[in-house]
Amino acid sequence: MRWALVKVSLAVTAMVVIAFAVPLGLVVQEMARDRAFSNAERQAAAIGPTLSITTDRDQLERAVASTQAGAAGRMALHIPASAETGGQELTVGVRRAAVRDLGATRRLGRASTTEVGGGSALLQPTALSSGEIAVVEVFVPQDEVGRGVTTAWLVLAAVGVALIVGSVAVADRLGVRMVQPARRLAGAAHELGEGRLGARVPEQGPTELRSAAAAFNAMADQVVQLLANERELAADLSHRLRTPLTVLRLNAASLGEGAAAEQTRAAVAQLEREVDTIIRTAREAKPQTQAATGPGAGCDVSEVVRERMEFWSALAEDESRKVRLAGVDRPVRIPVARPELAAALDALLGNVFRHTPEGTAFSVDVHNGDEAVIVLVSDAGPGIPDPEAALARGNSTGRDGSTGLGLDIVRRVAESTGGDVRIGHSVLGGTEVRIWLALDGGRHGASLGRRGSRAGRRGRGGERT
Repeated sequence: MRWALVKVSLAVTAMVVIAFAVPLGLVVQEMARDRAFSNAERQAAAIGPTLSITTDRDQLERAVASTQAGAAGRMALHIPASAETGGQELTVGVRRAAVRDLGATRRLGRASTTEVGGGSALLQPTALSSGEIAVVEVFVPQDEVGRGVTTAWLVLAAVGVALIVGSVAVADRLGVRMVQPARRLAGAAHELGEGRLGARVPEQGPTELRSAAAAFNAMADQVVQLLANERELAADLSHRLRTPLTVLRLNAASLGEGAAAEQTRAAVAQLEREVDTIIRTAREAKPQTQAATGPGAGCDVSEVVRERMEFWSALAEDESRKVRLAGVDRPVRIPVARPELAAALDALLGNVFRHTPEGTAFSVDVHNGDEAVIVLVSDAGPGIPDPEAALARGNSTGRDGSTGLGLDIVRRVAESTGGDVRIGHSVLGGTEVRIWLALDGGRHGASLGRRGSRAGRRGRGGERT
């Protein structure tokens, strides 16, 4: 916008300067020419009284020399032949005009100008006492005609340049006054988009930008209020779950001993921990996923995967499901909080049990790379007809018992590291969910997405068995 204003100002000022300076320069040039010929006419008129009383050469030469033009050798008198001149044409001074121009001036009886070498000549007819017409020739040099014109053009050019520079400077200052508030507004919008909810814009600049800044600040305040209300609502709803959880915990304690009883008590305890985590996270200013990705934070993905597979293996055994676990034989640290990764795995494994028939096999593979860790959850079920729609938050695809938030939890965990989530067809014949967890905080996020897509295609093409 700033440079656009400067260019517009430059174009408009240049056109105005040209529109006024060129005609004014031509007027100055014409005035200089008129001044030069008016002076020549006065010089010619000064010799008229002498011609009216005498045609004596000596007297005429003295009269010519007494004038400014005559003293400079630029005046000549052309007297026709008469009895007073002895029957011969008399010329005093140096003739520059052509003979035909002199004759035409005598016949017409009015002054005229003609071009001669080095300038112009003014031919002024003057009546003699004998009734004949003499012609006074005054030579006007070319530099006399153009005297002061060059200086006038230079002055006009300097004034034009000064006007252009001044207008550009003023336009630039106005542009800065408009651009700086717009840049501050854009910067605050980026900060707000990145999660810095304290970003505000000073209401400065033109009226429109002040209105935009006020609207942005009001919107930011509303966003903060809405997020605060959402956190409070999540905390309140989670807090309400504690009462039925307490009942479940008491009932689970009375189940006695056995694998099913222990599994039920562990599930209730985990559910209580998750509810507490939700309450704490809702009360904090930042999500726990972001807080857990700092230096030294995170968890061992292999340990978490083994733990969650051990939890789900009892149910898999009850439903006669074949389970395969690979890639968890050595520790692998990832920048994700342990509860977040466990929630993501439980969401994926819960989907396997919820949306595939009993006896359907599934597998969990962990692939460790230099820049990322890939977790693949595959099954031999019917698959997902629309993977993109399944990743949309809140899309339950019409299935019973589904809220549509499980895959969204997985996606947010992956994106918190700079990675992503892809859904495709597994080598088992069903669905494969690939979680790409970047190890460097998303520094190579753009390249991870491209290489992750290729890795996902290779995995689906039969790299695993």
